[in-house]
Amino acid sequence: MDVKEILANLSEGTGVSGYEHGIADYLEQNCPWADEIRRDKLGNLIMVKRARPAAEQPSRPKVMLAAHMDEIGLIVTKIEDEGFLRFSAVGGIDQRVLLAQEVIVHGKAELPGVIGAKPPHVQAPAERNEAVPMEDLYIDVGYDSKEQLADLVNVGDLATINRKVVRLAGSLMAGKAMDDRAGVAVMLECLKALANMNHIADVYAVATVQEEVGVRGATTSTFGIVPDIGIALDVGHGDMPSVPEHLTISLGNGPGIALGPHVHPNLHKRLVQIAKDWNISYTLEPATRPGGTDAFAIQITQAGIPTALLSIPLRYMHTPVETLNYEDVRKTARLLAQFISELDQEFVEGLKCF
Repeated sequence: MDVKEILANLSEGTGVSGYEHGIADYLEQNCPWADEIRRDKLGNLIMVKRARPAAEQPSRPKVMLAAHMDEIGLIVTKIEDEGFLRFSAVGGIDQRVLLAQEVIVHGKAELPGVIGAKPPHVQAPAERNEAVPMEDLYIDVGYDSKEQLADLVNVGDLATINRKVVRLAGSLMAGKAMDDRAGVAVMLECLKALANMNHIADVYAVATVQEEVGVRGATTSTFGIVPDIGIALDVGHGDMPSVPEHLTISLGNGPGIALGPHVHPNLHKRLVQIAKDWNISYTLEPATRPGGTDAFAIQITQAGIPTALLSIPLRYMHTPVETLNYEDVRKTARLLAQFISELDQEFVEGLKCF
């Protein structure tokens, strides 16, 4: 399956934080390159690619790749007597983009709906210049009363933006949940490449859960695997108007290779060197606040894990039109596969000291 199709399927799938099983099912059915696939108790999907050739590797280091498969979404908090659904956010949704979105309410049946609010014609003058607060928004599914919805929707049901992927000019694609289904696609592409390469490491590609609500899946899965090396795959801010250049990564120029207190310096140096050796374009991504990705959870597990972070450039993060260049997914996967194939025991042992 081509990376464009994988990205579209992952983006259009449903997997709000804590309810990622649909995406996990898709991955389990579409990853023939793993030697073993399992789920842990929290719901993380762990795809294992054993060292190749295994018979020649008596002592195999463990490399963990982590990309979160959950997405931000909505949860029903109240059903009004008139049939409108009040809601709150699951994860960091930008409430400014919610008004007039089409949604799917995932109740006992999947109900299409739209997010509405009172129009500017009947707003007070002060309201017209402000974003509509989330508490003033509601989902209209077309029913006239709470009673009509009694067998269809309950408080606590989820809703997601109803968005198909849009192919833009060149290699650009836009859709919801590219953060971080793009990282998941990188893992699949990496495992596909490793199927034709020798490597001394056992590779644990983990599609993690609940990153958007506190990097929970990476915390538990790293504790269970205890890898020798951890590499988090997430998205970084792509270049766009009005954002300073030093805060962005150019689309089409490959991954951002992060450096900062959450990244082991020797891993950073090796990734940069491999990118240069194989003519893979990249951007250096300085990052001083590591708490927002799975890298943070991996790094501080047990006695500490040598960790790196690769970022796929993405525009319009946490909106329904997250935009990326699918060639960046391919480049990131190629860099990862080359890194894993060139690992040797001496390098892994050297990570115990600086």
